[in-house]
Amino acid sequence: MSAIFNFQSLLSVILLAICTCAYLRSLFPSFIDRNKTGMMGIFWKLARIGERKSPWVALACVLMAASILFYT
Repeated sequence: MSAIFNFQSLLSVILLAICTCAYLRSLFPSFIDRNKTGMMGIFWKLARIGERKSPWVALACVLMAASILFYT
C-alpha cells in the first residue's frame, strides 16, 4: 500500500522529509538556499519548517516513533 493512502505512513514520510531537509540545510546551506522557487523550493520550505518549528517537529517525531513502536 502506498504512503499516500495510509495516513500514518504519510505523516512519517512528511516528518522524515522535514527533518532531513533541516539537517541538510545545516550542513550545506548554499545548496538548499539557492533553490527557493519552483519544484526544488519544496525542500527549502521543508527546511524552514524544520528550523522554525523545531520543538513541535521534535514532539511530532517522538509521538510518531511511540505510535509506530507500541501500536503497530
